[in-house]
Amino acid sequence: MGQIAEQVRRPRGRPPLRSDEETLRVIIEAARQEFQANGYAATCMNDVAQRAGVSTKTMYRLIPTKADLLKSVVSNRIERFMLEIDADALDALPLAEGLERMLFAYGVLTLSEDTIAMNRLVLGEGDRFPEISATFYEVAVQRTSEAMAGWLRHQIERGLIELEDVRMAVGMLRGMMILEPQRAVMLGQRGIPDQKEIAARAKQCARIFLNGCSLR
Repeated sequence: MGQIAEQVRRPRGRPPLRSDEETLRVIIEAARQEFQANGYAATCMNDVAQRAGVSTKTMYRLIPTKADLLKSVVSNRIERFMLEIDADALDALPLAEGLERMLFAYGVLTLSEDTIAMNRLVLGEGDRFPEISATFYEVAVQRTSEAMAGWLRHQIERGLIELEDVRMAVGMLRGMMILEPQRAVMLGQRGIPDQKEIAARAKQCARIFLNGCSLR
């Protein structure tokens, strides 16, 4: 009886096993910190594994290459943006408020310290490692552009706006929302905008845009 009781009790003292999904989240966060601190070239897979507290075997099983690691870091950030601009949630709002919310989410994404750091990494090391430029363009730039274009097309279908070229309009919206403050931050001429400033900029950008394309 004593042996049986001991066998039942012993597993309770073992630390719970972490799922692959949870481990992957820890690895991605560790990679984000390593890339931000050291850049792409100087980041080592073993250092990421050590920071994440996982074995290199586990690391390579879940994310086999450094290029995949960078893609996972960028994708993770973009996924949060995609959740913020859920089409059903935006469509429940008046047109101007929906556009403001989308632009605010885009501003929070692109004007954050993490994204500024990633932009610097890609611009600084993209010539030596073209795969990181391609990854950033595909996962970050194209995906956010397609999401914003999809929302605009839906507003056209609803009869709320008219646009000749949706992709061009998305480029204008993106530039109007983040180009000037992002460039100033990257050149060290100002600090990261807070959410109050981003919200005010989103409101003004939405108003300017809609005054130019609203049906009369």
